[in-house]
Amino acid sequence: MLGRTPRLGGPRIVEDRVRVVIAEDSVLLREGLTRLLTDRGHEVVAGVGDGDALVKTITELDGQGELPDVVVADVRMPPTHTDEGVRAAVLLRKAHPGLGVLVLSQYVEERYATELLAGSSRGVGYLLKDRVAEVREFVDAVVRVAQGGTALDPEVVAQLLGRSRKQDVLAGLTPREREVLGLMAEGRTNSAIARQLVVSDGAVEKHVSNIFLKLGLSPSDGDHRRVLAVLTYLNS
Repeated sequence: MLGRTPRLGGPRIVEDRVRVVIAEDSVLLREGLTRLLTDRGHEVVAGVGDGDALVKTITELDGQGELPDVVVADVRMPPTHTDEGVRAAVLLRKAHPGLGVLVLSQYVEERYATELLAGSSRGVGYLLKDRVAEVREFVDAVVRVAQGGTALDPEVVAQLLGRSRKQDVLAGLTPREREVLGLMAEGRTNSAIARQLVVSDGAVEKHVSNIFLKLGLSPSDGDHRRVLAVLTYLNS
């Protein structure tokens, strides 16, 4: 298991070291992200400034048998600063299903978040750039995505949940169950949800079971039920 990050600064050595490629056109931000990750024991194997360079770098690393664990990419990069980053991310997810992809955006851009999650929520993240300032949460999100988990910004979850066409899907859920589902979509474990809501682990497990039941997800779906529950309201 990943150890907790100390509250105060200083390097942190982690058991679950991950290999990262960063795609960000701002040199200062790219270097800052690199420093945040390397100071905590992770390896940044490459840094690039546009979507084409990102795809080329990942292709070359894969050819050398050195595919990284996760890509951290800005949504908007040169030459048009519109959607080059997320387009590259979607392409890479299709070409390398085992590659984690975490995209950073200045604002909540619902279309891009939905597109990124269209195939599977495994090993995917969408965070606002403001979250980078919350160093522990950002680094933990990178590691979680690298390990196949999900990391969705609370603002992204709130906006997606607020879409009117999602309300019908969630109509059978209680307010607390919706809250639990939102935290699940952020990639939190049952224990983490329990701490956030100040309830017992057992209470969260009961809420999760009710969510699965109301969304029609049977036990035969196994561990994938958690992913399917998130995708039900993100993509229906």
